[in-house]
Amino acid sequence: MSIPKPFNWPPPDDPRIGYTVTRRPDGGMHYVFSKADLPTLQHWREFALRHLQTADHNTRNLYDIRLIADLSEAARQFALEVANDPAARNVRTAVVVASPEVAEVLDEIMVLSERVNLRLFTTLADAEEWLAQPFSRLLKAAAAS
Repeated sequence: MSIPKPFNWPPPDDPRIGYTVTRRPDGGMHYVFSKADLPTLQHWREFALRHLQTADHNTRNLYDIRLIADLSEAARQFALEVANDPAARNVRTAVVVASPEVAEVLDEIMVLSERVNLRLFTTLADAEEWLAQPFSRLLKAAAAS
């Protein structure tokens, strides 16, 4: 059994920060957002970019943003910046949304970032099913499209 990589997530000192993150059993991250205000986004951006610095293999991340009804321009820019980080190529990301408006914004980010390893879902079960697929299967499907 391999030793999990260090987590390195500093819980925010500010109780107003609206997200949590835990380590997934497969070694990836499970983010849950309750809000997407600027302090929350800044904290997440710093953590996400720092975590990408150590993304040296295929990783599976899950974002649960079902409580978010709208994404600001700052949220769009931060998400695009993180998605375009070269290390993000090693990360398969499932995002669970409830709002059609949020899904539309994330669709735009997927097109602009040209990431093939980012998918949107409306249920955690569907997201987990996709994340569980072997990486080689997804790479073949992406190459065929």
